[in-house]
Amino acid sequence: MQSKIVRVHNVQAFKSETSFLFSYRYDEPYFLFHFLTFFSYFSVRICTCHLFDPEFSAHLIHRELQALVAFLTLAVVKVVKEETWDGFVADMLLFAKFFLVGIALIVDLNLSLWFMLTFLVIYTFTQQPAYMGLGAVAQLTPLQLETLLTEGGTSRFWLVEFRSLVSSTCIRTSRTLPELSITFANKHISFGVVDLGLFPNTAERFGISLGMPDQLPTFILFENNEEVSRFPEMHSSTKVEDITKKRLCRHFELDKHLLDYISGK
Repeated sequence: MQSKIVRVHNVQAFKSETSFLFSYRYDEPYFLFHFLTFFSYFSVRICTCHLFDPEFSAHLIHRELQALVAFLTLAVVKVVKEETWDGFVADMLLFAKFFLVGIALIVDLNLSLWFMLTFLVIYTFTQQPAYMGLGAVAQLTPLQLETLLTEGGTSRFWLVEFRSLVSSTCIRTSRTLPELSITFANKHISFGVVDLGLFPNTAERFGISLGMPDQLPTFILFENNEEVSRFPEMHSSTKVEDITKKRLCRHFELDKHLLDYISGK
C-alpha cells in the first residue's frame, strides 16, 4: 500500500515538472511587456556603445558581468528553495528588474528612470497569469459549492481553496492545489476553487476577511456540510512561504485520506 502512494507521488512529480512548460501562455501581456522592456536595454546598449569612451565601456561591461553572475547565483538558490515555478518566475522577474535599473543607472539616470516608470506601468495594468495546467480541480460558484455541501455528491470530503486573483499571493500559489489534486483526488475527496474576486459576498459566509490580504488564499476541508479544518486558521495570518504542498498535505492529512480510499474505508 505504501508503495502505491510512492508511485503516485512519483507520477505527480513528473507531471508537475513537465506541465510547467505548458502552464503559461507567454504571449500574455505580463510576459510580453517584460520581454520587450528587457530587450530594449540591449537595443539601447548596442545603439549607444560608440558614444562611450573605452574606459567607461570596460567599466560597464564589468558591471554587467557582475550583475549576470549575481542573477544566475540567485536563480540557482531560488530554484532549489522555491516549491512552485510561479514563485520562481515572480522572484526572477523582480531580481531582473533591480539589476536592470541598477545597470541603467550606471549608463544614464534618465534611462534608469524610464525603466522604473515602464515597470510601474506594467505592474499597474497587467499581472502574472494564474496557473492553468494539469489538475482535477473544479471551478465552483458559491451556489454550486452550497449544493455540493448540502445535497452531497460522489465525494465525502471537499478541499476548497478560496482565493482572489487580484492577490499576488494567490497567483503565486495557484498551482499548489491543482498539483495536490493530481495525487490525492479520488471518489473519497475532491478539490475545488471559489474565486472571491468574482463572489466577494461569499467571504463572510465562510469567515474570511477580504480586508486582510494574509488570509488569502484560505483552504477549507469540508466533510459533507461541516467544516473540518482550514488553513490558515481564522483570524490568523500566513505568508506565501507557508503555503506549500507539503504543509497543506500534512495539515489536511491528505496521505491518510488516500490510504483510507485505497483500503476501502
